[in-house]
Amino acid sequence: MIVTTTNSVEGYRVEEYLGVVAGEVVSGINMFRDIGAGLRNMFGGRSAGYEDEMQSARQECLAEMGRRAEELGANAVIGASLGYETFEGMIMTVASGTAVRIRRDR
Repeated sequence: MIVTTTNSVEGYRVEEYLGVVAGEVVSGINMFRDIGAGLRNMFGGRSAGYEDEMQSARQECLAEMGRRAEELGANAVIGASLGYETFEGMIMTVASGTAVRIRRDR
């Protein structure tokens, strides 16, 4: 599955547009990571716990979007974008794009 932020894939042409697909992941941060992040916020530094959680959520989100595209018969997602939102101690990650069927140019 090719996933790209661009609206085309070099060397391929879009044969069919199959629709918008998305993947969503809502992650909770455990109490200990939250305490550690709060201390880093006061004293400075990076929060490895939050970074690891966001990286994992991004990978899951893109994989879910890819699975949904495959269910439509797509072999690529173009125009992909990622968004993050926090609420009540949770991180929501959303990936969306257009599922397409592409074929290599001759």
